[in-house]
Amino acid sequence: MTKRVPISTPLHTLVINAGSPEQRLQTSGLREEPMPTVAAAFVNAMARAAGLTLSDDGRLLSGADLVYRFERTPQKTITDNEHFDALERIRSHFGDDLALMRAYSDMIELDDLGVLGLAVKTAPDLRSVLSVIERFFALMTDTVVYRFDSTGDPASLSIVAQTGRHAALPFRNECALLGFSKKIRMLTGSEIALDHISFAHKCTGDPARYADHFGCDVLFQQTRDAVWLSAEALDLPVLRGDKGVSNFLIAHLEQELSNLDSANPLIAELMRHVSGALQHGLPQAADIARAMGMSERTLYRRLSDEGLTYREVLQQAQSELARELLSSSNRSIAEIAFLTGFSEQSAFSRAFKRWAGLAPAQYRQKPGSA
Repeated sequence: MTKRVPISTPLHTLVINAGSPEQRLQTSGLREEPMPTVAAAFVNAMARAAGLTLSDDGRLLSGADLVYRFERTPQKTITDNEHFDALERIRSHFGDDLALMRAYSDMIELDDLGVLGLAVKTAPDLRSVLSVIERFFALMTDTVVYRFDSTGDPASLSIVAQTGRHAALPFRNECALLGFSKKIRMLTGSEIALDHISFAHKCTGDPARYADHFGCDVLFQQTRDAVWLSAEALDLPVLRGDKGVSNFLIAHLEQELSNLDSANPLIAELMRHVSGALQHGLPQAADIARAMGMSERTLYRRLSDEGLTYREVLQQAQSELARELLSSSNRSIAEIAFLTGFSEQSAFSRAFKRWAGLAPAQYRQKPGSA
């Protein structure tokens, strides 16, 4: 499997001024990388599910009609902004979210996931399948993580977004969990009776159709987006399971993950948590430390060991996300201000001019700003 280019954190450093907090962040282990990305296999499967074709120059076509144009032809990865924007246009064109979701779940294949898909298919049992997905899905995208919880009955696999809010996000999660539900039944060769499916968002379609598609109860306005299944089902064997082959593939994935996370793990994890929280306002260090499983004092001490402060990391996260959104999305400046933790556009504009030397609108118009 070819190494996915982006690292697991959704924010990436820029070379700015020598001796600046931004440069110290780089020397602490973060690399200059593109913005958050998604494996192109997912949007390609969605396009095929909708009956669309992708031209060599990045146009998504329905016959001769243009549905969406990518900045470049999707090959291995696309930015999460393009992914969500393309999803919105495909949904609008298709006109039936539930039918499209079902077609996508039939279209996406484990083979589309490369070595990860092979490791899933050769895992000895369903518990191992969920563990592999949780650990290695970062190789496919840095915009979501999966959390496998087998401590209770029913057990659960939750999908947790690591990106800003987008109108297509609930639909993306519905497609992902339906695809997963179908694949675990295929892997085990049995009609596993899922306990239920939960989504945090409101139901926007016919509840009966959701239940029919998933083959179980589907609950909305819950605490998380997750598949729930009995603890007993975790021990079901995988039809093509081969522990020796699986261990070989997992060793390969571990190396891929090591390459992916070669940046300073503390800073990478901190940037990931901060970026995910910015849309709700400026995150407090105590809350971020708690999410990282440490005390606020420990977080401050470890940052001090790197020659950094929490405020510097926070501002760098805001600066990078703002630059990426201005360069690679069509979101308004007011919306970008909100997504980067500002309550007022004027405050964002002043801060951005300090960071980049240009007003947000000027930066967006600057040639090569991407």
